[in-house]
Amino acid sequence: MTFAHRLRPRLVEERASVSPLELFFDLVFVFALTRVTDLMAEDPTGVNLLRGALVMAVLWWSWVGYAWLCNLVRADEGIVRVVMFGAMGAMFITALTIPEAFDDLAGGLDGPVIFALGYFVVRLLHLVMFWVISRTDPQLRGQVLRFAPSMITGTVFLLIASQLTGTAQTVMWILALAGDYLGTLIGGTDWRLRSVSHFAERHGLIIIVALGESIVSIGIGVASLPISWAIIVASLLGLAVSGLLWWSYFDVTSLAVEHAFEEATGARQIRIARNCYSFLHLPMVIGIVMLSLGLKKILSYVGDGNHHRLTDPLYGWPLIALFGGAALYLLALVAFKAYATGSVTVPRVVTAVVLIALLPVVWHIPALATLGVLTAVLVAMIGYEMVRYDQPRDEIRHGGASHP
Repeated sequence: MTFAHRLRPRLVEERASVSPLELFFDLVFVFALTRVTDLMAEDPTGVNLLRGALVMAVLWWSWVGYAWLCNLVRADEGIVRVVMFGAMGAMFITALTIPEAFDDLAGGLDGPVIFALGYFVVRLLHLVMFWVISRTDPQLRGQVLRFAPSMITGTVFLLIASQLTGTAQTVMWILALAGDYLGTLIGGTDWRLRSVSHFAERHGLIIIVALGESIVSIGIGVASLPISWAIIVASLLGLAVSGLLWWSYFDVTSLAVEHAFEEATGARQIRIARNCYSFLHLPMVIGIVMLSLGLKKILSYVGDGNHHRLTDPLYGWPLIALFGGAALYLLALVAFKAYATGSVTVPRVVTAVVLIALLPVVWHIPALATLGVLTAVLVAMIGYEMVRYDQPRDEIRHGGASHP
């Protein structure tokens, strides 16, 4: 076997599973999520929550590109393996600079510039790899050429943003993301997918990764505090919230969408991949990260008796992040399922509205009670769905139906 043959990319099989290297790649994404939560938790203002969401959108687009790439060629074979490790290095450096993504810290290199350059390298490696594997596919090569300007636009605006401050800087970030996302939206549907099951599994696993970060936030919030009954109760409630969000995605919704995804063909299948997975999973992940911020704050409230009492309420932006994050996640799930199947899950829309309406009510109650209210609302939603959609649920999980 020649060296050139060893470097040759290998195509993904139709029913492929996610490779260990892709899971290893996601570990860097996990670290990045924790950095975003820390960025917002240090000073949980509206501006910092917006900044956290913008950083998440940049990180997400870095990750999404490799989800598409590794659906065509195996991540753990040939030159693709080397590219994946190179992208991991660039993303890791980008994650390290998240605290400096907007405001450069004294000393060292220019943080905002390093962040933008790290993002550029991640995207460039992805684009070069697509260029290589499209050499015998004129349709895919044309799609890559139409996609390239969005990457250049995004990086240029991030570099401009690195030299600005305040509102002008935020505007440049928004323009960078608009260039990336809108460029992809209008760039066409000539992409390729080799394995629907792999693509769906890949995005399901990233939801687990994000939910795992919410559990990490619970642990970090009390890591240096002595154990108490309040910490035990709050930790179990926080774990229950994460579990209920997991249930809302994996019990039926992801299966219903995957069935519709498999049945679709041509441009419709590419649009489901792009809109349902690449686009609509972003607000899910942002919602989970916002929820993580609220959980982290609640655990610090109930565990740190020197600075807080059990009667202290969670209020302001951390509370908005907690309830708003859960609501955003649910609404994104509704849109995710509705686009693919045409079915709107009304109970989840109602639950999201209830969570937002409850904000003035829970603003003044103890933080632990606030977490209890959130848990109770989500339990009520899941319980109602289990009863209301019992037969359609069984068909989706065991009979192959498309939707309730």
